[in-house]
Amino acid sequence: MSKRERTFVMVKPDGVQRGLIGEVISRLEDRGLKLVGAKFMQIDDELAREHYAEHVEKDFFPGLKEFITSGPVMAMVWEGQDATRQVRRMMGETDPADSAPGTIRGDLGLDLGRNVIHGSDHEDEGANEREIDLFFDDDELVDYDRVDDEWLYE
Repeated sequence: MSKRERTFVMVKPDGVQRGLIGEVISRLEDRGLKLVGAKFMQIDDELAREHYAEHVEKDFFPGLKEFITSGPVMAMVWEGQDATRQVRRMMGETDPADSAPGTIRGDLGLDLGRNVIHGSDHEDEGANEREIDLFFDDDELVDYDRVDDEWLYE
C-alpha cells in the first residue's frame, strides 16, 4: 500500500494568465487527490530566491526569477496516496515538447519557460515539506475527510 502524503503544487504565472487554474485543479481532483490548502498570491524576489535556492547561482536564474515574479501564482497543497509521484506523472516532463499527451504540460504547456505548473520533486527527500513550509503556515492547511475517501483507496 502506498503512503498517504501531502505535496506542493503551483500554477505558474503563465497558467494563471491563460486561465488554467480550474483545469489544473479539476485534473488533480479527478485523479482522487484532495486539496488541503490554496493561496492565490504574488511571489516576491525573496520568496523566489528561497523557492529556487538550488538555482540561484545558475545562469538561467535571473530569467526564472523574473518570470516567477511577473504575475500571480496559485500555490496549493494536495493530499493522497503517493501524491507527489502521482502529481509528477500527471505534470509530464519539464519541457512540454517532451511530455506525453494527456499530461498537464503535454496538453497545456507551450515551451520550457512556459510550462504552466510546478510540483515538488519526489526524488528530492524533504522537498515537499520545505516548499509547503515556504508558502503555507500550518493553520492554512485543512484536515478533513472527503465523502469519497473510502472509494478511492483500499
